[in-house]
Amino acid sequence: MRHNSLAARLLFAAALWVTIVLTVTGLTLSSYYKGLVERGFDQRLNVYLKTLVGGLARESELEQVNFNIGEPRFELPLSGWYWQIGRRDSSESPGRSSPSLFDRNLSFLIDQDPEKDETATREAYVQGPDKEELRQIERIIQVGSARYIVTVAGETSEIAAEVEAFNSSLLTTFVLLGLGLVLSAAIQVLFGLRPLKKISAQIADIRAGRSLKLEGDVPAEVEPLARELNALLEGNRDIVQRARTQAGNLAHAVKTPLSVILNETSQGTDPATEKIREQALLMRQQIDHHLDRARVSAGVLMVGVATEVRPILDALARTMTKVHRDRDLQIDVQAGDGLFRGEQQDLEEMVGNLLDNACKWAAGRIVVSVDAGPLRASAQHASLTVTVDDDGPGLDADQREQALARGHRLDETKPGSGLGLAIVSELAALYGGVLQLGASPMGGLRAELKLPMVVA
Repeated sequence: MRHNSLAARLLFAAALWVTIVLTVTGLTLSSYYKGLVERGFDQRLNVYLKTLVGGLARESELEQVNFNIGEPRFELPLSGWYWQIGRRDSSESPGRSSPSLFDRNLSFLIDQDPEKDETATREAYVQGPDKEELRQIERIIQVGSARYIVTVAGETSEIAAEVEAFNSSLLTTFVLLGLGLVLSAAIQVLFGLRPLKKISAQIADIRAGRSLKLEGDVPAEVEPLARELNALLEGNRDIVQRARTQAGNLAHAVKTPLSVILNETSQGTDPATEKIREQALLMRQQIDHHLDRARVSAGVLMVGVATEVRPILDALARTMTKVHRDRDLQIDVQAGDGLFRGEQQDLEEMVGNLLDNACKWAAGRIVVSVDAGPLRASAQHASLTVTVDDDGPGLDADQREQALARGHRLDETKPGSGLGLAIVSELAALYGGVLQLGASPMGGLRAELKLPMVVA
């Protein structure tokens, strides 16, 4: 898909939205789960703290208390699990600590925040005696006349391990969910835009001349566009038809007086009459020429006009064979299927002039072939190249240039007005094509006519 396509935009927007939503949701869930794990860990530490408090409540002297927490890691040196009890009201009284602390001590949290209510339970992340991260909770309790600080700490590697495992599972789940959502969005986009492909195919049929308008059911969102496009096509056909009708009316209005002038001067022999007849004939030629240009220009602008090439070439070959039957010419047509993007009568006129010219000069054989290739480097449409080769005397480079000049005849002994090749060249130019003359491999003249082709 191109970067500026509707499908690409919709898919990008869907992927971006899914990414944002899943990222925010994932971070929220991860933070919530970490809070749950911390609260569960604190409850576990509180159980150990309450066990220590219960031991203190049974004895009046701290040194005589036998603390039995039931957690073996409190007995292992520097295991990451520690407890410690100190006197709040007497700094000289010795405290007690778990064997796991060995010869080291924990810092009491109350010393870091002395302003906080002493009756509240404190919890915080601290650095342990072996440089490990600990989760520590602490309370101050009153036993008789003595006030004790009881603190319990556990290594946070369990919290980190549980949160990491949860985040890993969450990431895998959300990645798969995100891919599924984007894939679902892609299916929806492609399904939703499928009618546009159908419309595109119908427009291609209109350009190829296989249809005159958009037909069938279209989505409600696209229906106004289809309606306006059909109206535009109909209006285009009406404009072209009106232009042709007006051109025909003008030709009839002008040619009738010219015919009267020619008839009135046909019997005169004086110089003035000859001059009038000459100018009247010239005016008729000019009118025919410009009317043809106007008709072809209108046909070029008309959408949906297409002509099959092979039937036209076969018909012209048969016609030229009959016209020049006294010369016993062989006309070979070598062409496949192809559509000329223009009107039939214009193709007949261009190829007919080329064939007629070849028949006048050929010794005995003419070959007509059709090939497809780029019309020019920047063109988006392919072109038809109609090539007419003959085995006649041919033309040199200067003569080829002169042959394309309007009204110029290289040999006055041959019938014709000298307009054939010039007309072909002008008609081809109106369609955006070109006529080129060159040397034929058969020894005579090669005429290459490049015209736009409808791409099926």
